[in-house]
Amino acid sequence: MEKHTELLRFTTAGSVDDGKSTLIGRLLYDSKSIFEDQYEAIKSTSEKMGDGSLNLALLTDGLKAEREQGITIDVAYRYFATPKRKFIIADTPGHIQYTRNMVTGASTANAALILIDARKGVVEQTRRHAFLASLLQIPHLLVCINKMDLVDYQEEVFEQIKNDFSEFSHKLDVNDVRFIPISALNGDNLVEESKQMPWYHGSTLLYHLENIHIGSDHNLIDCRFPVQYVVRPYQDQYHDYRGYAGRIAGGVFKKGDEIMLLPSGFTTQIAGIDIYENEVEEAWPPQSVTLRLADEYDLSRGDMIVRKNNLPKIGQDLEVMLCWFNEKPLALRGKYTLMHTTKAIRCMVKEIRYKLDINTLHRNEEETQINMNDICRVVIRTTQPLFYDSYRQNRITGSLILVDEATNETVAAGMII
Repeated sequence: MEKHTELLRFTTAGSVDDGKSTLIGRLLYDSKSIFEDQYEAIKSTSEKMGDGSLNLALLTDGLKAEREQGITIDVAYRYFATPKRKFIIADTPGHIQYTRNMVTGASTANAALILIDARKGVVEQTRRHAFLASLLQIPHLLVCINKMDLVDYQEEVFEQIKNDFSEFSHKLDVNDVRFIPISALNGDNLVEESKQMPWYHGSTLLYHLENIHIGSDHNLIDCRFPVQYVVRPYQDQYHDYRGYAGRIAGGVFKKGDEIMLLPSGFTTQIAGIDIYENEVEEAWPPQSVTLRLADEYDLSRGDMIVRKNNLPKIGQDLEVMLCWFNEKPLALRGKYTLMHTTKAIRCMVKEIRYKLDINTLHRNEEETQINMNDICRVVIRTTQPLFYDSYRQNRITGSLILVDEATNETVAAGMII
């Protein structure tokens, strides 16, 4: 059996013009992940724009508006691989009016790269990104202090920024923070160690990305299996086959396990686990599998298979941290469709507890106007009971989105507390 290389998803965040796109371009270029025609295309564009050297930021800035303004607006995804790991990079925008894009890009990430311009130090946006990374429970933070070439590679500058950031990050819920001094333009400490900074004894950025331990980022304790689809092939060969397909959201499921079906509360055993045409003995997140049960019960999309002694929370009143995405403000007592795992139900925003100022972390309890990009804590009441965990415990069963029933737009993303 071939060995699967691990996949690491990471996001880059920083303020405007501190070199995120250049950093990613440099990573792609130095790890030999771009093709010659792409290289030629950015070379000719760089010459047209009058850049003296090769402008690697053009690799990720795909929209015409971004290239003209020289900034990133949308979340640009890039893929590259080294012999050790595969990577998906979400290059998220740094501007304050694009907080929602940042939330989208960061929601599935294992690690966040936060860039700090060595000349400017920790700015408001750095704090905002660090806060969002902790809110979205990204387990690993890599703080890259970029443009070290413009401050003559001084150790004092690096240490000062490191202390400033640490002072702020103590208030946040982040366990693993690492600091790396880099120059994205010249490639210092990205793939190869820099000769310019002999005082830095840590690893390069690519080494960190290849070796961060991400096996523990999935919840392997609490078994959660939201049913997506009932598999009933009407063929003679599989005459009595009935399986429940879905993606495992947590825990390890083994053949013969005692399980409980929600919402009915019936208990049964797992008769078998199928992946494509093969039967396997056990399955874990994030695998997509089909479970076969020993008894025939009524189970459909939106139901959940769990362990008997380890139930999720079940309730209709949820405390949620919400990031608002829509131009229309949040309507208190407004009705929305709530989508959680594979279930879609109607809900109402019952109460706004407070609005959070992302820069100072101040809670404003008087404010009830929630506009685009605002983050607030609300109470949501659903029409049917929901099976959920807190977002901290499980990022899949703890997250939800709200959809406007009239326009079908996604208006908010939420993390259950």
